[in-house]
Amino acid sequence: MHPEFRAQPKDEVLEEIWTRHEAGDDSLSGLLQVSAEEDAPTLVEQMQSEGLLQVEGDRVHLTASGDARARFIVRGHRLAKRLLFDVLNLPADETERTACLMEHVLSPATANAVCALLGHPPRCPEGFEIPAGECCTDRAARQIRPLVFPLPELERGTNGHIVFMTPNSQKRYERLGLFGVVPGSTVRLRQTQPSVVIEIEGTSLALDREVAREIYVRRES
Repeated sequence: MHPEFRAQPKDEVLEEIWTRHEAGDDSLSGLLQVSAEEDAPTLVEQMQSEGLLQVEGDRVHLTASGDARARFIVRGHRLAKRLLFDVLNLPADETERTACLMEHVLSPATANAVCALLGHPPRCPEGFEIPAGECCTDRAARQIRPLVFPLPELERGTNGHIVFMTPNSQKRYERLGLFGVVPGSTVRLRQTQPSVVIEIEGTSLALDREVAREIYVRRES
């Protein structure tokens, strides 16, 4: 295996601190208890001396430089999962394993290219937020025609393969599922105004634009 693909223990700790902060837990004791790194206490001390994090009592916080690195690692991991699971249709376990490798070696340019290709997805397959990158606000980058995009951007009369969905509630996701609107299904866009009308399995279905923009598709050839 190429050395670049070996686990980076400090990156793993930074990623763990980031994700635990998302869940509302900044405790150092909790971090050390769940960390997969055997020498986590030593790593924390080293990273504190390097200015990547700060420890105050039982609380651990990322510094500006530590936060920037953790944000990039998390972004790479979640973008990789979106690409591997939704676009390449890899099994969940293979997706997770490979994403854990890719997060350490994706360059900023590569991460932005993947993000643009996927249509700047807001969330990973598990529903966690994907930190935005420069490409998400760069007008030139957003002019790149993505592989995956919100349903209303599909040309009328064209078939689209549903790659992933980001509904704002589980109830909405389940309601769409009752009509067969789930990842892996094929829909045909009939109209976009005043509502978005699709055809799925011979049945027409009208969707609010807000709901339709939470459905990401890939054109079918």
